[in-house]
Amino acid sequence: MSNPFTGSSRPAPGTPNLPTPPTGWPIGSYGTYEEAQRAVDHLADSDFPVQEVTIVGVDLMLVERVTGRLTWGRVLGGGAASGAWFGLFVGLIMGMFTPQGSWVAPVLAGLGAGIVFGLVFAAVGYASTRGRRDFSSASQLVAGRYDVLTQPKHAEQGRDLLAKLAMRPSNP
Repeated sequence: MSNPFTGSSRPAPGTPNLPTPPTGWPIGSYGTYEEAQRAVDHLADSDFPVQEVTIVGVDLMLVERVTGRLTWGRVLGGGAASGAWFGLFVGLIMGMFTPQGSWVAPVLAGLGAGIVFGLVFAAVGYASTRGRRDFSSASQLVAGRYDVLTQPKHAEQGRDLLAKLAMRPSNP
């Protein structure tokens, strides 16, 4: 188990790697992860002991961005394409173990079988939703702000370095 007073985040051998809250004092708070990353990069460039730094996302939210409408054509096309890639892979593996010169038949058989199975699985999956989710999307976990923490013995130095960074004009 890790000890919050030693500054070590490694668990003792044989203990499970359980989630633990971050430790340290805040030395900066940023609206985007890119800004927090830039701050830590500045600390590293200033010979700050960055191994003692943690970036913490606060006020987490799951953002789902809708990327398009699902139609039978898109579903079946996607199923056929993913099935084709998997079938091609299996066919190439089978082709490696066939006598020399006859690798084309296993590759074509794998490709064809992959397309058929991809179509079937995509159709069954889409039909089972019964129109309740006729869109595609991408999900992302984001934070409302990103705090940069460090151990108390380095907090004052870190705040001073980040204050100098804040006074510099940002790069375009």
